[in-house]
Amino acid sequence: MNMAEIERALRQLRLSGMIQTLSTRVMQAHAAQEPFLETFAALLQDELDRRSSRLIERRYKRSGLDERLTLADLDWRFNPKLPRTACFELHTLKFITEGANALIVGKPGTGKSHVAKALAYQATLSGYDVCYLEADEQFARYALAGTSERARLLKDWVQPDLLILDDLFLARRLMEGAAEVLQAIVHQRYKLHRSVVITSNRVVQDWGKYLADATMATTILDRLMHRCTMLEFEGKSYRLKEASARIATPDPS
Repeated sequence: MNMAEIERALRQLRLSGMIQTLSTRVMQAHAAQEPFLETFAALLQDELDRRSSRLIERRYKRSGLDERLTLADLDWRFNPKLPRTACFELHTLKFITEGANALIVGKPGTGKSHVAKALAYQATLSGYDVCYLEADEQFARYALAGTSERARLLKDWVQPDLLILDDLFLARRLMEGAAEVLQAIVHQRYKLHRSVVITSNRVVQDWGKYLADATMATTILDRLMHRCTMLEFEGKSYRLKEASARIATPDPS
């Protein structure tokens, strides 16, 4: 086979990673006089890396995340009271393998969403299926949906390995029907040992008020808290810090 025929064969076998690096690897082998097996092993690794990258990208697109955040991006020195050790322990993703949950509660702007998104992104990199939701917005969508769409949304929210419900109760009250789906999600994922991470500005003692049903709140929290890491975020607002920095820096235009 000549190079054109080899490329055609690789295309038929859908080995796009090898196609992209074939000519480079051939030149590298000639220049270094590498044994065939070393060159072939490098080509195989190129293919594996290509496929892994594509899988990660697909998982990221399915997740609903809009940014690729990491814990390293967070300015821990600005808020030294944040539970840093606990956040990094969650970042190991051991809680997902255990089917456990995490509840991150605290003041606005203290980094709760950042940590939740960092956990979600790390999970996509580690091979987990993730679903990230801005909770109140998506529950409102559910409340307004028809029967078939509700069934589809519930399935989409129950199936992933990790579900992130960000800013739960931001609007204080959930729309009619939304509280029931929250209970259904937590109940079904609890039975399946699938993890949920919830961030909220509201303390758990007030959840009954926001759900307009104290019994439902108790049922939800009972399942959430059975296997759960609870983190409390206190401190200054990163958003106010960034806003102050913009005000202090004059626009050069």
